[in-house]
Amino acid sequence: MGFLELPQVFNIAMVVIIFLFLRVLFSCWISPTLVYWKVRRNGLGGPTPSFPFGNISDMTKKNGDSSLQPSNSPHDIHSNVFPFFARWQKSHGKTFIYWLGTEPFLYIAEPEFLKKMSSEVLAKSWGKPTVFKNDRDPMFGNGLVMTEGDEWVRHRHVITPAFNPTNLKVMAKLMVESTTNMLDNWTTLINSGKPEIDVEKEITTTAGEIIAKTSFGISYQSGQLVLQKLRALQMTLFMSNRFVGVPFSKFFFPKRTLEAKRLGKEIDQLFLSIITDRKKSMKAGKPSHDLLGLLLQGSTHMGWVLNEVLRLYPSAPNVQRQAREDIRVDDLTIPNGTNMWIDVVGMHHDPNLWGEDVNEFKPERFKGDMHGGCKHKMGYVPFGFGGRMCIGRNLTFMEYKVVLTLILSRFSFTLSPTYTHSPAILLSLRPKYGLPLRFQPL
Repeated sequence: MGFLELPQVFNIAMVVIIFLFLRVLFSCWISPTLVYWKVRRNGLGGPTPSFPFGNISDMTKKNGDSSLQPSNSPHDIHSNVFPFFARWQKSHGKTFIYWLGTEPFLYIAEPEFLKKMSSEVLAKSWGKPTVFKNDRDPMFGNGLVMTEGDEWVRHRHVITPAFNPTNLKVMAKLMVESTTNMLDNWTTLINSGKPEIDVEKEITTTAGEIIAKTSFGISYQSGQLVLQKLRALQMTLFMSNRFVGVPFSKFFFPKRTLEAKRLGKEIDQLFLSIITDRKKSMKAGKPSHDLLGLLLQGSTHMGWVLNEVLRLYPSAPNVQRQAREDIRVDDLTIPNGTNMWIDVVGMHHDPNLWGEDVNEFKPERFKGDMHGGCKHKMGYVPFGFGGRMCIGRNLTFMEYKVVLTLILSRFSFTLSPTYTHSPAILLSLRPKYGLPLRFQPL
């Protein structure tokens, strides 16, 4: 067989190039545009996108909109963390279409719409936006957060027993142990003349240690290594997600993309080695934990406080979904494949749902009402909604009660003069400049 002649090679190359071009054109423009117009025909508006960045340029602008009046309350954070959504709500209401690159998203901040939509879909039938699955693959992989369908059911079935009340009580001993170590370090710092402590950093570290111990039974050193790499990965992803949804955006920041993949693989290897060691210890008949004899008695008022904190500052400021089938909401049809962004911060700070005191810190609003007096049950969703609600929510409540009880039993504290109130989105909602407090031993 002789070599192909130059014209034949050229023709084959042209066919391949045309095929790749058409494929990119269909996936990056034609397909999302068809979904967009299907939803627009139902009467939903939204800001005008520009190819290939969508509305990202508007989203990255500094908040200079004079229509967003500054609030006297430090808890009124919606227009600070999501200024673009606050602006667009004024023009397009609480359900509209916006674009991340070439990906259209249905924005939802209307609890009644959310209720009707979720009632039509089984938990396993919800998808996650493909654009986020690809972008955040190094951190979440194909785990419970991102998996779908029967695979999600299998993951959830395996994990759920670990969070039943009996196992949570067993985990409480490990929580007390880690928190006591943290407070002992605080006492040392205070006695050495350093009463100011960045509580956000300290508690985040301790929470990571608790998760490492309760989930995998690993040592402090191994837990710290995993946590450090997860933090680095979180920052790397956050720094490189400015162009999520834009075709070939990963090539805009090749170093960050490669760094995220490297960190993701290192974390996977750490967890695999931990699982291997645990299997060996189980075969050797070593117990994984000791039973706790003291039952945790959580204060009712502490529950109110946590609920109110999660209302004003939800650690998960939004929920993303992708339709895996057509969804009917009244006269509106949400087409299969539609991306959805549920604005949790927006609903939690909506005066139409919570009243004029929406931006006041009032834990008593949760007295006798798990929804805090919200006028719609779907208006308070700090852990998500439906069958895909966060599986670790009970662990979160228990950890909060253990840590706060131990702190209050040993210290009084005040806010440091150096504190700057600046909630920010770093994948989750966090204090941008930490949470420095000044402590005094009791």
